[in-house]
Amino acid sequence: MKSPYQYLLIIAMSLCMITIATASENDGIQQVKSSHDAKTTMEKLVNIVKSKGFNVFAQIDHSAGAKSVNMDLRPTQLLIFGNPKGGTILMQCNQNVGIDLPLKFLVTTDKSGQTWIRYNDANFIADRHKLDDCGKKVIDKVNNGLKGMSSAAAK
Repeated sequence: MKSPYQYLLIIAMSLCMITIATASENDGIQQVKSSHDAKTTMEKLVNIVKSKGFNVFAQIDHSAGAKSVNMDLRPTQLLIFGNPKGGTILMQCNQNVGIDLPLKFLVTTDKSGQTWIRYNDANFIADRHKLDDCGKKVIDKVNNGLKGMSSAAAK
């Protein structure tokens, strides 16, 4: 027969395992299935982002980088964009948010040929940097904007 402490230890270890499994499943990345190839999806994203008044800071073609060193990589492009109005408010809450800003869209093509748009969930970023209620309106606005822009580009 096990002592009460052994049962508590088993329960505590089980809870730790559940927590670890949940953390690895929730990586804070949202994804949207695109109806287009990667190039068209990225072109649509760039146009939508600009039309919404965001600054496009960079567009990185990871596939081209791989090709430049004689390696293969399915289409993988990163769009880096943002708006100082929103980003500054979040960094006033916690400057470490700057590691996750500017915003990004990643466009990839999987092994089956399906194109995906991925982005960081703003709530995940807020939780990561312990923003609590600070910047809540901005976080909600960012999430709605990312969802809307990615959905529009995917159609």
